[in-house]
Amino acid sequence: MNGGSGLAIPIVLVLTLGVGLARGVKVYEEFVEGAKEGFAVATRIMPFLVAMLAALAVFNSSGMLLLLEYLLRPLLSFIGFPVELLPMALMRPLTGSGSLGVLNDILLRPEISEQLKFTAAIMYGSTETTFYVLAVYFGSVGIRRIRHALAAGLTADLVGMGMAVVLGRLLFA
Repeated sequence: MNGGSGLAIPIVLVLTLGVGLARGVKVYEEFVEGAKEGFAVATRIMPFLVAMLAALAVFNSSGMLLLLEYLLRPLLSFIGFPVELLPMALMRPLTGSGSLGVLNDILLRPEISEQLKFTAAIMYGSTETTFYVLAVYFGSVGIRRIRHALAAGLTADLVGMGMAVVLGRLLFA
């Protein structure tokens, strides 16, 4: 264990349970009620999740990703963005598990430099699954006007991706 950090979560759980019991809260009943609400949320977000993942699978299986990589290669080279990281840049705003798979693929490819592997890891940690958040969370509560949230999320993703490339070069070149 590293300085007791392995005990942090059990301690927080025990403290929460203790405070709840001390205040007269029926902890088990509240826990079950929360689990019911969680299940209801899961059933509401499932159609949005399935639709997004199906569209993603079609895009990936059809070869469109490879075609897009080929078409954008000159532009990406011009702006200094590594072409090898394009799949990560496209996948990360869509899905966390898909972008983790892309990151894993990048990390396991021996022809990719260590600098690009570190850059991909920085990019994974510096960006968000914007479309996933919008589709699942906004969709589950019925928010339809997402224009400003989409613009803010994609702007933050672009900045995160750009800074990942800059930091990858500065720290690992």
